[in-house]
Amino acid sequence: MDIKRKPKWLRVKLNDAHKDKYVKNILNRLSLNTVCEEANCPNKIECFSKKTATFMILGSQCSRNCSFCNVSNNHLEEVDENEPENVAIAATELGLKHVVITSVTRDDLLDGGAMHFAKVIKALRNKNKNIAIEVLIPDFKGDKNAIKYVVEAKPDIINHNIETVPRLYDAVRPQAVYQRSLEVLQEIKNLDSDIYTKSGIMVGLGETCEEVAKTMKDLKNYSCDFLTVGQYLPPSKSHYPVAEYVTPERFKLYKEKALQIGFTFVASEPLVRSSYKASDMLAKAE
Repeated sequence: MDIKRKPKWLRVKLNDAHKDKYVKNILNRLSLNTVCEEANCPNKIECFSKKTATFMILGSQCSRNCSFCNVSNNHLEEVDENEPENVAIAATELGLKHVVITSVTRDDLLDGGAMHFAKVIKALRNKNKNIAIEVLIPDFKGDKNAIKYVVEAKPDIINHNIETVPRLYDAVRPQAVYQRSLEVLQEIKNLDSDIYTKSGIMVGLGETCEEVAKTMKDLKNYSCDFLTVGQYLPPSKSHYPVAEYVTPERFKLYKEKALQIGFTFVASEPLVRSSYKASDMLAKAE
């Protein structure tokens, strides 16, 4: 297969542009960022058309420079103290029942932005006590106190993506540590066993099926409940190159393997991303 040409199962149908505009208008008015836009997610039109979005807090510039990611790492912004309330307002106006909050990595902040995550969670709860809240956190450099700030705010799901197999970390995630990411997931469970933990793997970077299976087992051994597996799509020619387009059939095999290993819920398809159909996982678990 010519890896420069996307196969038919990765072609996204664009529609509902008016609903896309509706969501963007709310986000612009409240000065909010979404990972849908910043990371150039292939599902953003579908999600926007359903009036859903994954909010990205702590600015749009990252302190790290992972070779797979489209989020830029230029001048780091001041933390917006109005952001927690603005996220809560946007979630209310969009009528969200399940909201996902992620962030850029902010190694420049003493707590990595953990307290800001907690403020956003609390603002959402104050607006709607019944809303389901999922956060996708960075590793906070493994700082247990930072992880504790987020856990004590009581989100329903805490996600931390492992992203790829350990052999590829130096090339794909040079400022991250595989073992540290596993320990972040375990620490969440140690602090509060009632919070669901979640992680995600990108495939198509050059990993083997055996390496993916081993990474799944590692995640489960470190108390991960939910798993997402999706195709890596390089945002530009300057990013880490795609090694292959994994077939839908192999994604099904990955799902079967993950369920055998013991994950509560698995989403494994080419266009799956961390927050895609996130509410389905929580509904299945409960």
